[in-house]
Formats: sequence, C-alpha cells, structure tokens
Amino acid sequence: MPLATTRRTGLVDQVIGQLRDAIAQGEWPVGQRIPTEPALAESLGVGRNTVREAVRALAHSGLLEVRQGDGTYVRATSEVSGAIRRLCGSELREVLGVRRALEVEAARLAATVRTDDELAIIGGLLDQRDEAYHAEDIETYVRADTEFHLAVVRAGHNQLLTELYRGILEAVTASVAATTRPHLPETEAIGHRGLLAAIAAGDADRAMAEAAGFLDELIREA
Repeated sequence: MPLATTRRTGLVDQVIGQLRDAIAQGEWPVGQRIPTEPALAESLGVGRNTVREAVRALAHSGLLEVRQGDGTYVRATSEVSGAIRRLCGSELREVLGVRRALEVEAARLAATVRTDDELAIIGGLLDQRDEAYHAEDIETYVRADTEFHLAVVRAGHNQLLTELYRGILEAVTASVAATTRPHLPETEAIGHRGLLAAIAAGDADRAMAEAAGFLDELIREA
C-alpha cells in the first residue's frame, strides 16, 4: 500500500484523504478488512491516535465499518455510496426504486446526446452481458450488466447524475445479482436490446419507457 508519508500539519485530515483515496482507487475493495491501526500508523508515519480519529471519521461517513474484536472493513467507495447504503440499507425494492429514478432520466439523456463511440461501448457491454448469460457465467454477467447501465448513464453527459449513480454502484451490482435468473428461457429473461435500439435511434421517449419497463418488472417481483 504505497501511501505517502504525511506532513505534521493537519495530520488527521491528511490521513482521512489518503485512506479515502486508497478506498476509491480499489486498494481495499468493499468488504475487505483494512490493515490494523499499528500497521497504518507505521505506513503513514503518524501516531495511532491520529489513525484512530481518521478511521472514526470515515466510519461516520459510511466508508468504513468498525467491528469490535474483528477489525475495520470497507463498506463503500465514496461518501455518497455510504449515505445511500445507510438510507436504503439492503432493501432490494428501495435500491431498485432509486435505480429507476436515475436510470430513466439517464436513458432519456443518452438517447439525446450520446456519441457514436459511447454507443459502441454500450453495445459492446450488452454483447458481453448476453454472452455471459447464455454461458451461465453469472459473475461476468453481473459485472457486464452493471457496466452497461453505468455506460448509459455516462452517455447522458450529466456529471452530477453520473456521480450519483457511481455512488450507488455497489448497491446496483448487488441488485443485479439478486434479480438474476440464469435458467430462464431467453424469451422470458430481461433484455436491453430495446433500450440500446432506442438510444441508437435518438428516441428519448422510447428509451425512457424501456428503462422504466424492466425496472418496474423487477420492482413488482422484489
């Protein structure tokens, strides 16, 4: 873990920033235990009290979870994600509802302002998703499906919407995994070819209807 040695001024804020960066960059994935307090203090060149304050602040913001007698674990990759997780918890219907609010607008924007390069990325991710579904490679399917939806959001060119969506990405991934039915016939499985076609055609109303339709179906079944 190549963390820079901190200066003596504003030590707690510096440690908070470095730990936050390490989490955001994937140094410690969600669910992983971070190094012990003594190990972090040695790596950063600060006292254990400084590390303890920084960890406490990040736990309060939702990035970390302190489990007494077990260690400290990464709970989210950003403060936005941590806040969403606190508000929604793991309730599937609530997560799907938040997804619907963001993804329907994202679909409208993508159909309006996407570039050809972005359309190619979206289509490629959808191909990966569908290939993984047919191969019953659930791990790859969940990853590709999540990346497909994020690519649609990015194609809308609304930075705030993209950051909000990135903030709930762990919850999105979990909701995809929870709603995946790998053994359904292709005709019954949820597909996104209609959404891709609407975005390609620049049909904003149809794109919104496609995005709302599959999420409404998932919400009814949740």
